Amino acid sequence: MQACIIGLGLIGGSMALSLKKNGFIHRAVGVELNPIHAQKALDLGLVEEVVSLEEGIQNSLLTILAIPVDKGEALISKILDQIPSESVVTDLGSTKYGICKAVQNHPQRGRFVASHPIAGTENTGPEAAFDSLFEGKMGIICDPEVSDPDALELIKSLYLSLNMTLSYMPSKDHDLHLAYVSHLSHITSFALGLTVLEVEKDEKNIFTLAGSGFASTARLAKSSASMWVPILLQNKTHLLKVLDEYVRFMEDFRKGIMEEDHQTLQSLIERANGIRRILEK
Repeated sequence: MQACIIGLGLIGGSMALSLKKNGFIHRAVGVELNPIHAQKALDLGLVEEVVSLEEGIQNSLLTILAIPVDKGEALISKILDQIPSESVVTDLGSTKYGICKAVQNHPQRGRFVASHPIAGTENTGPEAAFDSLFEGKMGIICDPEVSDPDALELIKSLYLSLNMTLSYMPSKDHDLHLAYVSHLSHITSFALGLTVLEVEKDEKNIFTLAGSGFASTARLAKSSASMWVPILLQNKTHLLKVLDEYVRFMEDFRKGIMEEDHQTLQSLIERANGIRRILEK
């Protein structure tokens, strides 16, 4: 089976490598607007050929969108207009409700399976791709009941071939949950990076003193703006509520520190320790 990968960065490139390595597909062609990325993807063997969108989707049984979520939402209807009747389309974006809503009445809606592999790194571009990115991670399929059974089965098989655990949920629920467990983490990291960079103007040694705690917390601040701005804006409704809660707890910490309230600070930290129930499952 040939797959068409639209977007040859970390996620799309890693998907192409992984699916070829495990034999799920025999050949991958790519669609990539950035000529430097396109050539790099060819040099690295992520895809066998870079082609036009029309050629890629019309000659492939599987089309995978791995582009920023706003670009995917704008493109999905055009793709479904042109694919062969037996072809299947999935996207790998971090928000799902917008793209599902965009094609809810499309006559080819059944050929689309909304999915999201919970995997990634802070690095970007074709050179960041590697063939074990998805190993042991969670894959989410959204609104499975509106996809054709054979299309759904193909995407389920795809994720299982990558040794991923599958979960199913409505696209709206997906975006709410991701606001808490992924999108807020990135905003927090971006804000931390900005704060430290502001201080670093006067404190030249601050990064010399930064330990592993800072490195792990700030790691996500290296993530691509072109990918994350659309995610944050598409998930605006959920994120604003989440940020209100986050700011409230930050204010609680600020007040506790300002008032030297040992008991309040201890209580906040001990309550936060409860995250172990989730992280250590």
